[in-house]
Amino acid sequence: MKILFDQGTPVPLRRHLHPGQVDTAAEMGWSELSNGELLAAAELAGFDLLITTDQNLR
Repeated sequence: MKILFDQGTPVPLRRHLHPGQVDTAAEMGWSELSNGELLAAAELAGFDLLITTDQNLR
């Protein structure tokens, strides 16, 4: 399972999601993307799950 952490998601959480592949938006170079752009990029990159602390994400 490919998991993407959005900005603000505590990176140390990744060690508890083993054996999934966990990447962050920053590691992917997506720090400046808006929510809609981020979702589209994550889908195109084959991510299965987005974990975010953003309460305004629709």
